[in-house]
Amino acid sequence: MTTRLVLILGDQLSEDIAALREADRDSDVVVMAEVMDEASYVPHHPKKIAFLFAAMRKFAARLTDDGWTVRYTRLDDPDNAGSIPGELLRAAEATGATEVLATEPGEFRLIAALEDCPLPVNQFPDDRFLCSHAEFEAWAEGRKELRMEWFYREMRRKTGLLMAGDKPEGGKWNYDHDNRKPAPGEVSFGGPMRFTPGETVEEVLELVEARFADSFGTLRPFWFATDQGQARRALAHFVTGALPRFGDYQDAMLDDERFLYHSVISMYLNAGLLGWREVCDAAEEAYRAGDAPLNAVEGFIRQIIGWREYMRGIYFREGPDYVRRNALGHDRKLPDFYWTADTKMRCVSRAVEQTRDEAYAHHIQRLMVTGNFALLAGIDPHEVHEWYLAVYADAYEWVEAPNVIGMSQFADGGIVGSKPYVSGGNYIRKMSDYCTKCAYDVGEKTGRDACPFNYLYWDFLHRHRDRFGRNPRMAQMYRTWARMSDERREAAVNSAEAFLARLDAGERV
Repeated sequence: MTTRLVLILGDQLSEDIAALREADRDSDVVVMAEVMDEASYVPHHPKKIAFLFAAMRKFAARLTDDGWTVRYTRLDDPDNAGSIPGELLRAAEATGATEVLATEPGEFRLIAALEDCPLPVNQFPDDRFLCSHAEFEAWAEGRKELRMEWFYREMRRKTGLLMAGDKPEGGKWNYDHDNRKPAPGEVSFGGPMRFTPGETVEEVLELVEARFADSFGTLRPFWFATDQGQARRALAHFVTGALPRFGDYQDAMLDDERFLYHSVISMYLNAGLLGWREVCDAAEEAYRAGDAPLNAVEGFIRQIIGWREYMRGIYFREGPDYVRRNALGHDRKLPDFYWTADTKMRCVSRAVEQTRDEAYAHHIQRLMVTGNFALLAGIDPHEVHEWYLAVYADAYEWVEAPNVIGMSQFADGGIVGSKPYVSGGNYIRKMSDYCTKCAYDVGEKTGRDACPFNYLYWDFLHRHRDRFGRNPRMAQMYRTWARMSDERREAAVNSAEAFLARLDAGERV
């Protein structure tokens, strides 16, 4: 009987992955490998590396217990080839295999590497997702605008989630208007479930400490789930303790509360420890039982079968050059404070500190704080993209690039968003308590002591008036700009120019 290699990647830790379904347990050999190519193509957060290596080792042990022959290469193996194709070649030489079964990776970089591998690699569709590439293409075909809301409604109909016959539960598809409450006075949820590292995890932590000591990010304390059982407990903990208030406060930010009512399960979902169906079913069951309100459950499910699936569809539809798009022509270097948190802007500093310590920040911190500043300041979107890809434990290019290149930085020219997501400091003041401890005055619009978001916002609109001046969703902002006195407009532009000059000079801003 011919032996084939079955490649399992670090974000494919699911027993029902396509490559395993195509394989023969009695004759084929599973290949899993911790390789430096994957650990270093961007400077990944050490918590992400540790999470994936630990989860991979546990998954390999689970496959072995289930009767599979598993060839697992650790990062510190002296014979480690350093790349996935290299490890496949080593495995082929050791086993006599001449063919590889693989599930399509989530990044064009790795898809290309497998296509160029000297061994024949059969890449099967990753059907852990709700929407296939062909289905997304069929939905997108002929549409002038690829708006997520319309896609999301199709996914609701397809899954039956939160449906009452052929109508949406409660009579509305989207309850987002109920999910924008400002930060609460106190948070009653203690945060995501935390797990004490066992022997396998501790071995990985020591390896990561030795090999990635200079990487951005704090490794310890390490509390992530690293197997399916733990991930399911983390999901249940969220559904019981936080989902009821998730909707109300999903956009809120607090200086001393890093998690509020968020699930912090996206890393488990994206690595394969959880599936979209079980996550959504758990949320819907809470609603049906009267344990969570509709606005919270709908908003949570929309993030998974709406945004998550839509992002993947955009990424694969737009192709490998998507990450290099720069529709606004922004070319400023990414400021050092994205790595150091050394900025007087309290909101940015706290978001970066949290990212450094937890490899996590929620969607508004990413979109309306670090992303908003980068867009207003004209930072090169590819540098912004690579930062997000590096620093978050849930980041894989298929989901991260459309969120950053498209939604956050408008670098795709409007494929994902119908307008740029920009705001002045007032939005951050409304949704957080960051401004109360900031060195800048959010109430001041111009001048050295004013919140930089305020004048950078108007300067952004001024710089890009030719592109956005006729955008109906931005008409009100441009009317406000037009009503300002010449002196006030000039003060905003001058304040922005002075701030950006200090930024470019390396001054602390």
